[in-house]
Amino acid sequence: EYSSSKMVSPAVAALQTLLDLIKKSNAGTLIGLREEITRAIDILTKFSTSISVASGCELFLRFITLTSLDNPDFAECKKKLLERGDIYLERVGNSRQRIAKLGNPFIRDGTIILTHSKSRVVLRLLQEAADSRKRVKVFVTESTIDRTGWEMHESLKALGIPSKVILDSAVGYIMDKVDIIIVGAEGVVESGGIVNKIGTYQMAVMAKTLNKAFYVVAECFKFQRMYPLTQGDLPNCEKYEVTDTLENSHPLIDYTPPQYISLLFTDLGVLTPSAVSDELIKLYC
Repeated sequence: EYSSSKMVSPAVAALQTLLDLIKKSNAGTLIGLREEITRAIDILTKFSTSISVASGCELFLRFITLTSLDNPDFAECKKKLLERGDIYLERVGNSRQRIAKLGNPFIRDGTIILTHSKSRVVLRLLQEAADSRKRVKVFVTESTIDRTGWEMHESLKALGIPSKVILDSAVGYIMDKVDIIIVGAEGVVESGGIVNKIGTYQMAVMAKTLNKAFYVVAECFKFQRMYPLTQGDLPNCEKYEVTDTLENSHPLIDYTPPQYISLLFTDLGVLTPSAVSDELIKLYC
């Protein structure tokens, strides 16, 4: 139901599902309720290739159980869990707007931007720039694996932002013409690098070679306790379609190391890649 909306990410849809589960649960104890939530998280992560679902659900569970639940009245404990769940979802819902506000000053009037595939957060940032009367032009990669670049193009056109779809293989050709690169992320890992739609890594390498700023926009629920060193370190269950066999599959995501990233715009603030590990500690500890 929630995932049917194009503006709702898989992770947010999963969080809304968990909150509904708590509301409708017939469990009579906290242990039973936690077991139900844990089973639901296992199912949600099993049937989604979006790595942000796993991190989002883990952070959601940590946040709602962070408060003391030693009240002997289970109904009161459940009420408190629901209150904290609503707070967490509200924060998540406001995250794109906060990121857009933080990233907008980095986009000047007349900027030519390159982005990859489709990202709801990137779209919100570009909308903020347009609302600030900044004239920007956007090149969008097609994203051959699922052609979501065309969806991004249509969304930009609806906002009155000039854009053009280019082949993934034309990134090197077009790089000389752009001022900055802005991409979203499926996940932000401990090193300060990102996991995102396949093709992001090559774009970042080209940007670094030509001294172009490479910006990442991502909500903090996408922060992952993961430390990949190579593309092979990404789990196969997140790299490939659930129904694919390894012999016939093509990777959906790749890993971009932190040395190719200029800044990350998050709802926690504007971060350098080296600052990500400190924020991860605050989130998970």
